[in-house]
Amino acid sequence: MPPRLDPLMSDPPWAGPPGFGIGLRRIDPGAWLEGGEARPWRRKDALLKRVPGRVWGEVVGSRPGQAEAAGLVASALDVRISGPDLPPLLRAARRIPDDLVLMERRDGDWSVTALSLCAGSFFTADEALGRSLAELHGPVPGFVDILLLRVRRIFDNLPPDTVVERRNWTVTPLGDLHAPDAAAARARAARQRPGASGRGLFLRCERQTLRRLPRTGGVLFTIRIHKTPLRSLALQPSALAAFARAWAEAPPDFRRYKGLSAVSGGVEAFLQASLPDIVTNPVQDIAP
Repeated sequence: MPPRLDPLMSDPPWAGPPGFGIGLRRIDPGAWLEGGEARPWRRKDALLKRVPGRVWGEVVGSRPGQAEAAGLVASALDVRISGPDLPPLLRAARRIPDDLVLMERRDGDWSVTALSLCAGSFFTADEALGRSLAELHGPVPGFVDILLLRVRRIFDNLPPDTVVERRNWTVTPLGDLHAPDAAAARARAARQRPGASGRGLFLRCERQTLRRLPRTGGVLFTIRIHKTPLRSLALQPSALAAFARAWAEAPPDFRRYKGLSAVSGGVEAFLQASLPDIVTNPVQDIAP
């Protein structure tokens, strides 16, 4: 039997409109950090020791913002964050499952000035450090032309007492949270047996939040990744049906950006086996 579906997926990210969009919603500040991982520092410390530059980075002058961000995390956890002699943001990130990204206004735009990135998919801390919003999201279809100005306004105008959240999803053949290598994903997807009915595929669900740092003016961006075996959807029929609809309705640019063609055979075999009355030709017809 596949593992039990994560209870957080009772509100699955694929239940919203298909395709790309900002999709932010305001949440209670008390629900800012979800928790759910007993000792996140074990996972993160191992990566920091093995590939330090790929999971941590900071620029000169970011320590005040880091310290304020760490204070917000400590307050949310109701603990005093102590431990190794590390930069403040890294010390805070060790205590929570989320990755932490500090965005600050530099040279006229918002850019990454410090980040702990231990669950990145196909990008690493050294690749993101110092990049602006436009540079970070340039590959996203329509972002620069349609969404960039809106996202900048959100960063500029986010009130200090507000926390906003968005979620997104994809399907990947990689089960590890730290998955920086796109070539490895393509190679593993190529080894999938046709008609394997979802075996070896994972739902990757990402929760992002934004909140203002009221004293230093930056924005703290949190990223929480959940990976669940695709076949565990069979244990929650409502989530399975919603995923089937999202898969069938996903537009071509969304599929290309997410690389869904590499996993489409396994996903469609799983859906046709699980929901034969719902998923037939529509999924096959739009697959890239």
